[in-house]
Amino acid sequence: MKTEKQMALALQMVSGYGGEFSAWRMPGTDPAAYTNTDSYVERAKLAEKGKFQMIFIADTPVLNNDLGLQTPSFPMDPMLALMAVARETKRIGLVATLSTTFNYPYNIARQFKALDVISHGRAGWNAVTTSDPAAAANFGAQVASRKERYDMAHESIQIVQALWGSWEQDAWTLDVEGGKFADMDKIKPINLQGQYYASRGPLPIPPSEQGQPVIFQAGGGEKGLELAGSYASGVYANPYDIESARLHREMIRQSAVRYGRNPDDIKMYAGFMFSLASTEEEALERRRQLMSFNPDEIPSRVSYLGSMVGLHLSVNSVDIDQPLATDLLKRAYPSPQDPRSAIALKLLKQGLSVRDVLAHGVINYHPVVAGTAVQVADFLEEWFLAGACDGFSIVPDIAHDGVADFVEQVVPILQERGLFHKEYEGETLREHMGVPYQYGRTGIENQ
Repeated sequence: MKTEKQMALALQMVSGYGGEFSAWRMPGTDPAAYTNTDSYVERAKLAEKGKFQMIFIADTPVLNNDLGLQTPSFPMDPMLALMAVARETKRIGLVATLSTTFNYPYNIARQFKALDVISHGRAGWNAVTTSDPAAAANFGAQVASRKERYDMAHESIQIVQALWGSWEQDAWTLDVEGGKFADMDKIKPINLQGQYYASRGPLPIPPSEQGQPVIFQAGGGEKGLELAGSYASGVYANPYDIESARLHREMIRQSAVRYGRNPDDIKMYAGFMFSLASTEEEALERRRQLMSFNPDEIPSRVSYLGSMVGLHLSVNSVDIDQPLATDLLKRAYPSPQDPRSAIALKLLKQGLSVRDVLAHGVINYHPVVAGTAVQVADFLEEWFLAGACDGFSIVPDIAHDGVADFVEQVVPILQERGLFHKEYEGETLREHMGVPYQYGRTGIENQ
């Protein structure tokens, strides 16, 4: 069976270990994977074997977690990691985050277009703003207002696109006999000056097979939707339920229409985490083991779970290895401020212990399925057929075996159900995504 439409899959690479920051301690994991470029290459090759459309690396230019017990949130340098992957893969797309707030457009344009050419049209730029004061301090700066950050982002993206098009598509002549390497009449400065950024150009790099890198966006709110609707061909989103995912996807599509674009030319990828095993109990035990590596975090997790369901819970007031008492459950209710709360309360009412509810990942930053390959496939199918997204940015709990297990166990189920392709239909990231060719831009438009 083949559905009319098929989902896309992106493998989100974290720092070499997986989505759980204690995964570095799991048996079989290389504790030094953070600095082992081969680990990124190996996972990317597995994802390519599974016909994933792309790999994705998020990034924030700051050390944002405690390295005493946990691994970093991001690779040492996303662009260098993708360059290593580009040389060892043939088809899979290569997407990385780079801030519009603390990078000059020329540097962004140069790095991504070089990667795009080297990878034969497989690069994508996730353009985001940065609001972390610690990140700003790394650049000797203060955090700008939200409006200013997004005004800067609009300028940055427009200048980057103009630079990408400053070497015209037929400028590279390579006329050996006539002695003409390129036609300089077709390699021109862009001479753009905005309020925050400016660039003379040109960028001395020819187009790739897909023209220019694909632009992605991540981040919600009105300003984020404007940025996505104006420029993005892909959006990474973090909804927790089908209803909010459908709403977010529809708002993205409406934003595209407002800016004169075909809504089908912008795709939304929902974040998703998984722990895969032969049974649900084995998957939960895998997550219990991960939790056991950081016992000092459990009290705060229990307290946070309580706040999600309107209860004051602590490791001193309840036995976290037993179901909650009936009188407590009668008083529980899902917090309207936290979209994850309904799932947490449902699991508690099913009689699961507090520890097992936490093991189900109810306080993770993406929806989590801890279970079998069929359960994971069922979740992805339900969301996709409900119109909640165009695909998923998946994050394994533990990278060293999670990627291979997904490729070997979940992908065949999705393919059998007609939900996922069996072979790449094209060569470039744009072809993988089903978005049109694009090359260059002229001028700066005020938003």
